[in-house]
Amino acid sequence: MLRQAVFLVGGLGTRLKQLTSHTPKPLITVSGRPFLDYLIDEAARHGFTDIVLLAGHLGEQFDRHYDGRRVHGAQVRVVREAEPLGTGGAVRLALPQLDEKFLLANGDSFFDINLRALPVPAAGEIVMALRSTAPGARYGTVRLEAGRVREFHSPAEGRGGPINAGIYVVSREAVAAFAQGKTSLEADHFPALARAGQIVGTVFDGYFIDMGVPEDLARADAEMAARTRRPAVFFDRDGVLNEDLNYVHQPAQVRWMPHAIEALRLCNDRGYFAFVVTNQAGVAHGHYDEAAVESLHAWMQEQFVRGGAHIDEFQYCPHHPEGRVERYRKVCERRKPGSGMLRDLLGRWNVDAARSLLIGDKPHDVAAAQGAGIPGHLFEGGDLREFVAARLS
Repeated sequence: MLRQAVFLVGGLGTRLKQLTSHTPKPLITVSGRPFLDYLIDEAARHGFTDIVLLAGHLGEQFDRHYDGRRVHGAQVRVVREAEPLGTGGAVRLALPQLDEKFLLANGDSFFDINLRALPVPAAGEIVMALRSTAPGARYGTVRLEAGRVREFHSPAEGRGGPINAGIYVVSREAVAAFAQGKTSLEADHFPALARAGQIVGTVFDGYFIDMGVPEDLARADAEMAARTRRPAVFFDRDGVLNEDLNYVHQPAQVRWMPHAIEALRLCNDRGYFAFVVTNQAGVAHGHYDEAAVESLHAWMQEQFVRGGAHIDEFQYCPHHPEGRVERYRKVCERRKPGSGMLRDLLGRWNVDAARSLLIGDKPHDVAAAQGAGIPGHLFEGGDLREFVAARLS
């Protein structure tokens, strides 16, 4: 499971002129937030827990704003270069701190895709996310052949085809082969890797914006808030994602519903938030503790990630009014049919509630959804992906 996401944030941003003389390009405010915040949020919600910023120009600002910060369970840290090394040099400098396989992304572009749908490369290779078409005339294109990027073409050549969207999955072995010193991924390393057949290309159609020129910065400022507002699917756990076998709390007890992971990936691929909201009265009754719940959810997330999917956040309620453990014996609004878990998620995430829904297997799930102002659907078994697909807008 990939856990590390690395962002290239060290560029000078010369095309934005005076805007970047005192502010690094990724920290320019877009729709009310630093642009980099959107990228970090995306990595964190996809389950990346180690977020590394490779900083250069005005790097102390990244230290001040981000170093040591936690976002949705992810830890952010900053690695600074002492002198400009280019994109390739910055990654090579960070080699001792890189995982064996890691996500690498530009810090000045946003590509709305399911990051977990990117395959993991073989040793010495990279996977490159491609946008199916260029969103303007300033982008070069690639020649994709049998799933491999073979050539890069400049905008002046006027060729059609997909573009490099600035998101990669990289093997540490590939970085180790980079020359030390100042180098460019785009000019020095990618063409050589392409000639050697070592770049796997994966095509997506998601929303793309590169805020590196004034016109697209203005477009990003106008669009990003709306583009990152998403509908959500709230999943009950036992009886929906996995069989309800009474107080499931260990991986060995999990029996997935048919096509459960595929259903979740469908939500991810379609741009929905995916949340779990589950009553866990087994804690109140003394069958297991909260650590067991959280450990099981971490294991589930690993299984989802292996299937190219992820849960944005797990929420659970350990309380029950008749629980044997006094600490957890109480009436709780978070326990369904109360809507507290849903309301918490609606308040913490940029959710489009009008297009959201809950899928549960009991009437109290539907009641919780209604209390939060969203529709609830009863799942009675069968193919979960098919059930979900019929209900997504």
